[in-house]
Amino acid sequence: MRVGLLGLGRIGAFHAATLAAHPWVEELVVADADAARAEEIAARLGAGVGDAFDADAVVIATPTAGHAELLLRACELGVPAFCEKPVAIGVEDTLRVLKAAGQSGTVVHIGFQRRFDAGYAAARAALRGGGLGTLHRVHLVTADPRPPAAGYVPASGGIFRDCHIHDFDILRWVTGREVETVYAAGANRGAAFFAEAGDVDTSAALLILDDGTLVTVQGSRYNGAGYDVRMELAGTMGTQVAGLDRRVPLTSAEGWQPPGEPWPDFAVRFEAAYVAEMGAFLAAARGERESPCTVDDALAALYVAEAAELSRREGRPVRMAEVTK
Repeated sequence: MRVGLLGLGRIGAFHAATLAAHPWVEELVVADADAARAEEIAARLGAGVGDAFDADAVVIATPTAGHAELLLRACELGVPAFCEKPVAIGVEDTLRVLKAAGQSGTVVHIGFQRRFDAGYAAARAALRGGGLGTLHRVHLVTADPRPPAAGYVPASGGIFRDCHIHDFDILRWVTGREVETVYAAGANRGAAFFAEAGDVDTSAALLILDDGTLVTVQGSRYNGAGYDVRMELAGTMGTQVAGLDRRVPLTSAEGWQPPGEPWPDFAVRFEAAYVAEMGAFLAAARGERESPCTVDDALAALYVAEAAELSRREGRPVRMAEVTK
């Protein structure tokens, strides 16, 4: 395959290395707004620099503001596309991409890498297989060890669209249920640039699923102990936690401590998942499987994020019917 890649920031550079090492990829072509960076990474990986759409498949890892237009171009050209989340900051542009993908029949895979993490997959299998009994409660945590750069926050879409959208996607994927009601809150406990952008650095939400299951979501941009991402599923026959591993950044008050160094960031924590999801995308681009994470999935997660942000701003529960179109 000849694969193009747009955007060579941290995650883009990681994807470039993954693609360069993949046995199906015979030629990799990269592009970035920083021409010098593109040349340096291309030389290091044995790739070329050029038109990323002149390929059998394209990977989009540019800043969020450009995702929708690039995906629309991929659909117009009929080039299978992988795109980091989100499809777009807003619902309208996401719907434009959804329509274009449907009309063109182009494969579009959105990057929700937790679906390819072994722990989340095992939790899903345990729940779907009946090993946990009837699900009564879910708890999700996404906590970054340090805040993003101040310049990133105003264009990020806010903590629910930028950060918790992963929680909302994995919740649907693991449980197979849809969210009906959201009640969210946030606080500013750190740098002023979050509040100045209309965002928060600490978050919490209560979700009610369509079968009545209660879900709590917790987030932070200041989890100094390390990168903490977990999902707890509590049922009538058992409780299982994804992310409670040797490097979880937790210490028990009774003296237990994980034996490994805490996870430093998302890239290290989900390295294997990122590699697996790229392999799944390439298989879908070759027509060997269905796209495992579609624009429909991304839109469903975005709707939950929209409801959470509306709830936080207005201080009230929001039913999903208020934000869906």
